[in-house]
Amino acid sequence: MANWKDLFLKSASFVEDQWDELSFRLNNRLHLNDPVQIVPYRTYGTARRVYIKGRVLEDKKIAAAGDKDTVVNNLLNMYKRFQSDEVPGARLKVTLADEEHEVTTDKEGYFVLDLNPRTPIINEKLWHPIPLQLLSAPIPFDAQLQVAAEVMIPPPDAEYGIISDIDDTIVRTAATDLLAMSRITFLNNARTRLPFAGVAEFYKSLQLGRNGKRNNPFFYVSSSPWNLYDLLKDFLDLNSIPAGPLLLRDFGLEPKKGTEGGHMGHKFKEIRQIIEAYPQLSFVLVGDSGQEDPVIYKEVVKQFPGRVLAIYIRDVQLPERKKIALDVSESLRAQKIEMVVVENTVEAAEHAAKNGLIFTEAIAAIEQEKKEDKGQEPGKEEATVL
Repeated sequence: MANWKDLFLKSASFVEDQWDELSFRLNNRLHLNDPVQIVPYRTYGTARRVYIKGRVLEDKKIAAAGDKDTVVNNLLNMYKRFQSDEVPGARLKVTLADEEHEVTTDKEGYFVLDLNPRTPIINEKLWHPIPLQLLSAPIPFDAQLQVAAEVMIPPPDAEYGIISDIDDTIVRTAATDLLAMSRITFLNNARTRLPFAGVAEFYKSLQLGRNGKRNNPFFYVSSSPWNLYDLLKDFLDLNSIPAGPLLLRDFGLEPKKGTEGGHMGHKFKEIRQIIEAYPQLSFVLVGDSGQEDPVIYKEVVKQFPGRVLAIYIRDVQLPERKKIALDVSESLRAQKIEMVVVENTVEAAEHAAKNGLIFTEAIAAIEQEKKEDKGQEPGKEEATVL
């Protein structure tokens, strides 16, 4: 069965590649290309290692999200996101301190750099801008095109890191219901999709920690495709949720993507890389009971003993899923790790304060935001809030 599946995926991937190449050449010959843009992704690094990732695409002019955007507006923007025109073979220059590096995009327009700077990056700031300049491309482009990639480097005095899921953890997605998830994802935008009540203040309190410097790093790991990067980034920014690298998933027809890129495989791989990158940090994990977060986090605890401070799981109100989460929670007690299954943000905040992760005084602000957020979305019930 696996061989037939791999054969099908390889064949489909070959056809897709040939079609993309034919379309690219035809558009280029007929001068139908849109302007070129560099899309840098928020990434992370250390004083001695910097990871940079992004994509070079034709600019489809996706409109900025508005409160009064119609369903048609949102559908059109979503269509543009998934019908992206990649620019393969584009060459970029990356300037890191006094060093220059070059990288070339792959067939899907992605570029990835894993650098070890000669001079360690020592700075108290959490975010570091890294200039990127387009040197050449197979289609016409603005010779002055350059942007700055945002790389997060946690300072030495960060207390702990926070690794959070996105779907049904900070934003309602209904990931366990394909039809509902599709409706929410495709018919809304970064402004009309609302966070669960109290999330912004709770996450701010975790970022602040107990040292008052607001420098605890956030990492967002999701199975959403990279095509939704701009929507998720804007959602975090518009709702004042702490910025962090967005580690999404590349959807495709290649066998490796179809087998190793599943929900659990993708999320665990990203979490493992984060924890290994910062051996001096412990972590707080936040997710929901809707998919596999409890099982994934249990494996994280197993492979990285002593590195997890607490786990918060939002209950999505599905009895069979809650039971799995509670069973995992019970199994972790022997390792003295608390996986707390909660119905709302305040419960998580109270536990975090009790265990010295946040200031007790922060709970009042979280409660207030929870009250203000409730009712923004028609039909939102108390039990669906984290």
